[in-house]
Amino acid sequence: MNNPYPSETGCCSRFEPAPWDGREFQWEEKLFVRGRVRCLWYMPLGFGRVVTRLMEQMGVADAFPPAPPIMLSDHISRWNMDLYIEVAKEVAGAEMARLSGRYVSKVFEGPFKETGNWCRQMAEWMEGRGQKIRKLLMYYTTCPKCARHYGKNYVVILAQL
Repeated sequence: MNNPYPSETGCCSRFEPAPWDGREFQWEEKLFVRGRVRCLWYMPLGFGRVVTRLMEQMGVADAFPPAPPIMLSDHISRWNMDLYIEVAKEVAGAEMARLSGRYVSKVFEGPFKETGNWCRQMAEWMEGRGQKIRKLLMYYTTCPKCARHYGKNYVVILAQL
């Protein structure tokens, strides 16, 4: 499948963190395709295969949004993760999901192994704002190969309020 979003790596686009850091926004029925990723103690197994399958389905349905899609991970247990990729329209044959609610996002930078620390920092930050978190979603902005190329590994944590 060809990348519909040109980038210097031919894979992930360069991520600009400023529009995501400390932003609050409201989603109403935001449309995503959903896939399940198996995990071993929260470490995804076969993540790339799931992304590739969903992106291929999106390509067949011509469902790519105008800008590179948001790809969210919901670590529902240490054994499973739901993956949500933003789409512009329904994708036949794919499991669809619609997310609604108020969210606050914060950007973190560093190796993926810091995710647990970032989640704790996010919880402290939200507590300092007097806001209670209903759910955390991770937006991994680039694959490991592209993160090495760009020299930065940004992860956005979205807190649903």
